[in-house]
Amino acid sequence: MASSLREKQILALKRMLNFNVPATKATTTEPQWKVLVYDRFGQDIISPLLTVKELRDMGVTLHLKLHSERDPIPDVPAIYFVMPTDDNIRRIGQDFQSQLYETYYLNFISAISRQRLEEIASAAIHSNCVSQVSKVFDQYLNFISLEDDMFTLRHQDRDSISYYALNKGDVKDTEIEHIMDTVVDSLFSVFVTLGTVPIIRCPRGNAAEMVAEKLDKKLRENIRDARSSFFTSDNIQAGQFSFQRPLLVLLDRNLDLATMLHHTWTYQALSHDVFDLQLNRVDIEESVESRTPAGGVVKKKKTYDLQPFDKFWQAQKGSPFPAVAEAVQVELDSYRTQEGEVKKLKAAMGIEGEDESAISMLSDHTAKLTSTVSSLPELLERKRLIDQHTNIATALLEQIKARKLDVYFETEEKLMGKSVLDQSLMDMINDHECGTPQDKVRLFIIALLCGPPMSDAEIDQYLIALTGANCDTSALSYIRKWKAYTKMTAAPSQYAGGGTKTVGMFSKLMNQGSQFLMEGVKNLVIKKHNLPATRVVDALMDMKSLQDVDDFRYFDPKLLRSDSSGIPRNKSPFQEAYVFMVGGGNYIEYQNLVDYAKNKSNAGAPRKVVYGCSDLTSATQFLKQLERLGSEN
Repeated sequence: MASSLREKQILALKRMLNFNVPATKATTTEPQWKVLVYDRFGQDIISPLLTVKELRDMGVTLHLKLHSERDPIPDVPAIYFVMPTDDNIRRIGQDFQSQLYETYYLNFISAISRQRLEEIASAAIHSNCVSQVSKVFDQYLNFISLEDDMFTLRHQDRDSISYYALNKGDVKDTEIEHIMDTVVDSLFSVFVTLGTVPIIRCPRGNAAEMVAEKLDKKLRENIRDARSSFFTSDNIQAGQFSFQRPLLVLLDRNLDLATMLHHTWTYQALSHDVFDLQLNRVDIEESVESRTPAGGVVKKKKTYDLQPFDKFWQAQKGSPFPAVAEAVQVELDSYRTQEGEVKKLKAAMGIEGEDESAISMLSDHTAKLTSTVSSLPELLERKRLIDQHTNIATALLEQIKARKLDVYFETEEKLMGKSVLDQSLMDMINDHECGTPQDKVRLFIIALLCGPPMSDAEIDQYLIALTGANCDTSALSYIRKWKAYTKMTAAPSQYAGGGTKTVGMFSKLMNQGSQFLMEGVKNLVIKKHNLPATRVVDALMDMKSLQDVDDFRYFDPKLLRSDSSGIPRNKSPFQEAYVFMVGGGNYIEYQNLVDYAKNKSNAGAPRKVVYGCSDLTSATQFLKQLERLGSEN
C-alpha cells in the first residue's frame, strides 16, 4: 500500500492514465493505447515520477505539450493533464474544433472553476463533440514530489511565489493574496492526496500565518460539505504512519536567511548549489576531445537523472563529499573485480572479445556461468551508474578546488557555531584565488547574520573590500535593512552547535589508483546540529516549551468552531510532521530534517518528517533575489 506522499501521487497519476479507474491485471498486461497531452506544469509533476518506459507500459504511445503543433489522431483517446488556466481552456476548445482525437479525458491539476467549466461545455457544443468529452476530473495533484519525504510547489513560473515576490517594497495586497491562494491551493492538494487532515501550527505576523488561516478555512469548508468532502472515512486511504493525525508546521523564510546562502558539504546539496540540480536532474559540462582536424577540447553538456531506484544516490546523497568520493571508489573497485571474473570465465571458455551474445548462446555448463550471464545486464546498469557518479563527483571536486568551497563551508560553520576563525574574513575577501565574488558576498552576509556584532564603520570597511573584489554589494543593503526590521538580537543563538571537525587523510583515496585527486581538499566531517527550522519542528513535535514556539498559533480544521487561541489541544507528541517553508527552501534544510528524524528514530522515538517549500532555490538564485530587493529599496 502506498504510504509516502510520492507513492500516493504516482498511484493517482497511474489511475488517471488508466482513464480514472484503478488498474487491474488485465489493464496492466494489455493497456489501451492513448495519447497524453500536458502543459508545462503537468510535465514538471510527471517527469520526476514516471519514466518514458513506464508511460509506454501504461499504453501512452505519445506524450505531447498542449501548446505545440499536434497532428490529428482521430481513432485514439487523449488524456489531458493541465492547469485550468484561460490559455489552456482556449487551446482545448481549439482541439475540439480541429477534431484531433477520438475521445477527450480532461484532468485538471487543481480544481476548475464553474465559469471555466461552462467555457469548456460551450466549446464542446460549438464544435459538436459533446459526446466525445468522456470525463472531466479535478485531480488535486498541484505539487511536485521529488523524494519520498520532500515536495515543492512550483518549478515553472516559480518567480511568482518566490521570496522576492513576497518581500519586494512595492508589492500590492492583491499580489500577496494571489501568492497565498496559490500556496494554499497546492497544500490543499497535498493533503487531499494524503487523505488526511493535519493540525496546523505557525508563527504570528508573517506570510506563514496568512497561509495557515486560508488553509484552515479551505479544509474546514471541505470537511463540512458532506457530499463532496475528500476527508470522509471512506476516502482516507490506509497505510498512514500512525492512527494519529500529522502536524503541519508552516514557517516563513525570514526565520532563517543564512541557510539559503550557506556553502554546503553534502552530495545532494552540493549538486544543487554548484550545478543547480532541478527536478532530480543535473546538467554537467564535460570536456571532450574534439574529433575535428583542428582537435582541441570541446565543452559538452551532459544530463544525468538522479532517481530513487539509484541505490548509490539514495545511500550517499546526504553524505559529506569526501565520504561520497570514497564510496564511488569502493564501488568502482568492486565492479572491476566482478568484471574481471566475467572476463576470466570468458577466456576459460575460449570466448574472446566483448560479444555478450556469444556467452548466452552457449549451453549452460555450470551454475557459475548461469549466474554470470544473468548478472550481465545488472553489471552493465551498475557500470552506467558508477560512471554517472564518477563524472558528477569529479566535476564537483573541480569546483571545490577552484572555488575553495571546503574553506568557505568550514568558515561559515564556525561563524554559525560561534567558534574562532582560522583565517580572518578580510583575508578571505581580499584573496583573489579564494572563491568567486558571489562566494565572498554569501560568506559576508552569513558573518553579518550569525557572527559577532559589527559596527557600521566595520561594515563599511568590508563593503569597500568587497567592491574591490568585484562584488555586487546591493544584497547587503537589503540585509542591513532586514536586520534593522527584525528583532535579530536573539536570533543568532539559533545556530548554536554547528561546526566541523577535520578527520585524518582520505585513506581509500590516497592510493595511486584512485579516480579522485583529493590533495588540498579538507576531509571535513559535519557535526550534528539542528538548524532553526529543525529546532522549531523538534519543539512542536515533542511539545517542548521553547521561546521560539511559545507564541505559535494552533489550528485544527476538524473542530466545529475555529479556535485561534493558540492553545494546543493535543498533548501527546507527534510522530509525523509536514514542514512547509513559505518563500523558498533548499536541500541543506531538507537534509538537516532527514538527519533529525533518523536520529530520533534510532533513539527509539519513531519520527517521519516530510519537507516542502514553495520553490527550491539555489544560493545563487537566492542571492540574485536579495540583490534585486537591495537595488530597489
